[in-house]
Amino acid sequence: MKPSHIEHIGIAVKNLEESIKYYEEVLGLKCYNIEEVKDQKVKTAFLKVGEVKIELLESTDPEGPIGKYIEKKGEGIHHIAFAVDNIEDKLKKAEENGVRLIDTTPRKGAEGLDIAFLHPKSTFGVLTELCEDKNK
Repeated sequence: MKPSHIEHIGIAVKNLEESIKYYEEVLGLKCYNIEEVKDQKVKTAFLKVGEVKIELLESTDPEGPIGKYIEKKGEGIHHIAFAVDNIEDKLKKAEENGVRLIDTTPRKGAEGLDIAFLHPKSTFGVLTELCEDKNK
């Protein structure tokens, strides 16, 4: 598969505003983008550490994926995302190698990326996201 880099690390939070304050005031990072991804029932905020992004995820609906995650596991690291080219091909190859897919085809995510998730039961407990920026 050979990803080009870590695209971002997703962190589930209960309160986006409070979380941003911590990352900015304590760690000295700068939030550069906040957006809502309605079909995923989430509001996101992005910060950068070097070339790696931190994506803070606040649920907009308790029944959404992040709402359910926080209810079950609490706040914390939710997923790791890798940048890839030709995401459709990478999904096929992952499935051919026995990896269980959450998304069999890519969908639109934050920052206009095409995204797809691999099931943590097939990735040693780590929810893994593949991301492709088709606007590059």
